[in-house]
Amino acid sequence: MAIPRQLPNAITVTRIPLAVVFFVLLLLGGTYGISDPVVRWIAGILFIVAISTDWVDGYLARRYDIVSDFGKLWDPIADKLLTGAGFIGLAILGEVNWWIVIVILVREWGITIHRLVVASEHVVAAAWMGKIKTAFQGVALGWALLPLHVWIGLGPWTTITFVLMLIVLVLTVVSGIDYIVAQVRGSRQRS
Repeated sequence: MAIPRQLPNAITVTRIPLAVVFFVLLLLGGTYGISDPVVRWIAGILFIVAISTDWVDGYLARRYDIVSDFGKLWDPIADKLLTGAGFIGLAILGEVNWWIVIVILVREWGITIHRLVVASEHVVAAAWMGKIKTAFQGVALGWALLPLHVWIGLGPWTTITFVLMLIVLVLTVVSGIDYIVAQVRGSRQRS
């Protein structure tokens, strides 16, 4: 079965407007979904569906050998817009500490800006550690976004969310260091 060559890129680009819709719904749902629990559930499910498309577009591109420089560049950008919307939204709602969000976003956008700057020389695809970080961010954000506290209680849910965010923080920093080391080695080899 042949699939359109641009399908993986179309899926990637779709995550960008989904990030905006998700962010608005998250804020409308309010802290812990108290303002509108249904909207908070919709926001959480939309995030999970949108972040899952990261796996789908990557799988299709590799499976049908249609990996493109566009996809290598824009896939991580779309991911960062979506996860960034989640982190910022949760911080605005007071559910995740701002200092955690700021450290994560500085690393995420610093590397994204670097990728854009060097894109004319070469495209930097995501490394395995960055993919693990993104997957764990998706899981942790999915947990934090869904108002599961209605079943397990606010205390346990808040504790689990905080622990997951600390793990995300560590993975984000470590994968950022890995990226920088790889780029320094690569630039030495190109020189």
